[in-house]
Amino acid sequence: MSATSPLRVVVAKPGLDGHDRGAKVVARALRDAGMEVVYTGLHQTPEQIVETAIAEDADAIGLSVLSGAHMTLFKKVRELLIAREADDIVVFGGGIIPEADLEPLAELGVHKIFTPGATTVEIVEWVRANVGDASAAEHATGNAGSAQSS
Repeated sequence: MSATSPLRVVVAKPGLDGHDRGAKVVARALRDAGMEVVYTGLHQTPEQIVETAIAEDADAIGLSVLSGAHMTLFKKVRELLIAREADDIVVFGGGIIPEADLEPLAELGVHKIFTPGATTVEIVEWVRANVGDASAAEHATGNAGSAQSS
């Protein structure tokens, strides 16, 4: 990615979860903020998500998980990125994710989890600050955690 290129973000709904309103709202907010966004649609496998991110030369993948399968799905996406030598793609996400799972997700290499109450402004600001060339050092720290609205 060059310094003048917009950030490219894949927004995905992995697994069998059929509720995509939040993912669509986030995708639109990122797009409206000047980012290039690819929304994969519902019922995507981790393999499909990673393949899309690589094919689209994405800087980040945002996963929306409401099904309770977040540990399995985030882990698989990270494993596939590593296997494809694409683990420089930042992984973040949101949904109904218990606070107790935030640290284990960070240990898997998930950079940020947005929990209910996070605003689209917070998400856009986080992506701008933590995705792309200027944020490489931040990524190395595995800065995951929840974002709560004020």
